[in-house]
Amino acid sequence: MILEAGYYDVPPAKIATVVTHLEMLAPPPRVPDPPGSWTLRRVARPEPNWFRDLYRRVGADWLWCVRLRMSDGELADIIRDERVEVHALAHEGSDEGLLELDFRCDGECEIGFFGVTAPLIGTGAGRFLMNRALVLAWRDGIRRVWLHTCSLDSPRALTFYQRAGFRPFRTEVEVMDDPRLDGTLPRDVARHVPLIG
Repeated sequence: MILEAGYYDVPPAKIATVVTHLEMLAPPPRVPDPPGSWTLRRVARPEPNWFRDLYRRVGADWLWCVRLRMSDGELADIIRDERVEVHALAHEGSDEGLLELDFRCDGECEIGFFGVTAPLIGTGAGRFLMNRALVLAWRDGIRRVWLHTCSLDSPRALTFYQRAGFRPFRTEVEVMDDPRLDGTLPRDVARHVPLIG
């Protein structure tokens, strides 16, 4: 459906966001790592509860909720698929960043989830994680790496991805149930998004 110019009511208990899809069609120039004590490790067979905990700690303030609403079986089918890689950014002995690379579409890598926990925002950890993501994503046979962000995410996310070399190619509007009203996330997260319902 194509929306005409104008304003549209969003029903109570729903939230709306503008989603921007970005891509790169060739590997970008390498960028030096910022100074920091982070490491990245692949989690070969992630447990759904471990994944949900890290996903929630990284994404609750940005209303990440899709994976929280999945059953263990649905989630395991994705994160344990041999064409999907889950990586954790570790800092001081704790997993504090999430990277999911999805190679299920031939010739492409989707960065399905990318982010660090709130204490690491602004420390360079995100740049370190993106450097690793791009090295891992651009492997033989990959012709396109893409991801998406939305207006619920950090206000710095879109420019961060563009500085990394991604270019916008599509926008869309998403309307969904507010995860703070159905118990998926606590009511006090994402204070930058009005709670109406």
